[in-house]
Amino acid sequence: MLEDFKKFAMRGNALDLAVGVIIGAAFGKIVGSLVDDIIMPLIGAITPGGLDFSNYYIALSSKLANHPAYADAKKIGAAFGYGAFLTAALNFVIIAFALFLMIRAINQLLTKKDEAPATPPAPPRNEVLLAEIRDLLANKDGVKA
Repeated sequence: MLEDFKKFAMRGNALDLAVGVIIGAAFGKIVGSLVDDIIMPLIGAITPGGLDFSNYYIALSSKLANHPAYADAKKIGAAFGYGAFLTAALNFVIIAFALFLMIRAINQLLTKKDEAPATPPAPPRNEVLLAEIRDLLANKDGVKA
């Protein structure tokens, strides 16, 4: 059984998957830092109060009359937290767009610019001769090719 597990774990697919997960986690940290440390502060500076809607909620319990922060409101009573969802959805859109821009830039760096198409090669000599013979015969009969 140990030998079978060793064969399974050392297969190329399992190792490729492990490497992909590790690289994906590292890339996720890069994208997360890009969004959290670069993009969101810029958006927060541009928009008044930033784009944090996490404390927006509708109180579903009478215990939440003084409207505490959403994290505290969830502990006290029932609250419909639409703001946390809006913040998560907005962060997803920003992260997806940042990732799109990063991948687009990487693809542009990796792809080589298309070279100008080369001139088509000259036809073989025998084809040129046959075309000349055809044209001569056509002119002789008064028919243009």
